[in-house]
Amino acid sequence: MSVNVMPRAGIGGAALRQLTRTEFILFFRERARPAFAIGFPIVLMVIFGAIPAFQRPQQSFGGLSALDIYVPVLIAMSVAILALITLPTVLAGYREKGVLRRMRTTPAGPERVLGAQLFVHLAVAVVTTIVVLAIAAIAYHVVLPRQFGGFLLGVVLETLAMLAIGLLVAAIAPTARVAQIIGLILFYPMIFFAGLWIPLPSMPPVLRDISLASPLGAAVRAAQDATQGVWPHPLQLVTMALYALVFGVAAAKLFRWE
Repeated sequence: MSVNVMPRAGIGGAALRQLTRTEFILFFRERARPAFAIGFPIVLMVIFGAIPAFQRPQQSFGGLSALDIYVPVLIAMSVAILALITLPTVLAGYREKGVLRRMRTTPAGPERVLGAQLFVHLAVAVVTTIVVLAIAAIAYHVVLPRQFGGFLLGVVLETLAMLAIGLLVAAIAPTARVAQIIGLILFYPMIFFAGLWIPLPSMPPVLRDISLASPLGAAVRAAQDATQGVWPHPLQLVTMALYALVFGVAAAKLFRWE
């Protein structure tokens, strides 16, 4: 038994590595994807950083500047673009074109295509977070998270929650176009409640309560708390974990390979 299993495992591991490399190449070959997911938040940060009022500490923000408050929002935006628009569009497109069906006849299997896609999007989310934080700190003297462990945990849970939602979109969308439309419909209200147009501390109580019940709102609040040196409230962490669990299970049950 072991003699037969080991070569299959080796083949599967090699296939996953090759598929991951290929998916990385395809991700960056489609220039709109990295430009939108990575470049757009950075451009917004440069625009906000050029506004003097955004760099002044404000008492209503706990002594932080508006730019300090907006950095977690821009990170959330990048994660949302990757999870809600890029990931489901690619996976639904693969299903629509029969790629996933054909992969079932190969040693790699369609599951490894899914694994490669998740790895690519997770890696891009991590790199983008690092780049945004580095540019914000170096160019605009933005305060880095004082409670870095809490910040890191919040970003991980945020990414897992959003990828789970994106997988559910990919599971139910019959075509790439439909997946893109559903992703955009979800993206705009989510990024609103993340505080892009109205910072969380400035929201009316009703909107703030709705925001904290959303995955991105909970993520931004957790990141802002960590920036001020406070461990994120357990409610925000549990909220993101529940989104990851519930939507991940639903996506696994509903996902179709063809």
